[in-house]
Amino acid sequence: MEHIVTVQDAVTAFAPWREPTDAELDAIEVEMPVILADVDLLDAQITVMDRTPTELDARRIRRARRRVLAARRELSNRAAATTAVPGGAA
Repeated sequence: MEHIVTVQDAVTAFAPWREPTDAELDAIEVEMPVILADVDLLDAQITVMDRTPTELDARRIRRARRRVLAARRELSNRAAATTAVPGGAA
């Protein structure tokens, strides 16, 4: 009789080395406002998938889109400010 062996041991054997690094966790934390805004937008869009959107639904989607754009703009501005070269433009 042959035993069927799963690859679970091989996959989980490397689990401690596959954990995110501190730098990766910091990057996720910095991007969290954008992630949450995207989730809110998706939630608003999913809500109206099976029905005709009302004016309230349309307003909710517009607000969620504006929050996504604002969060992305803020993240881009923060990234541009941290990568700015001292001494101005050359």
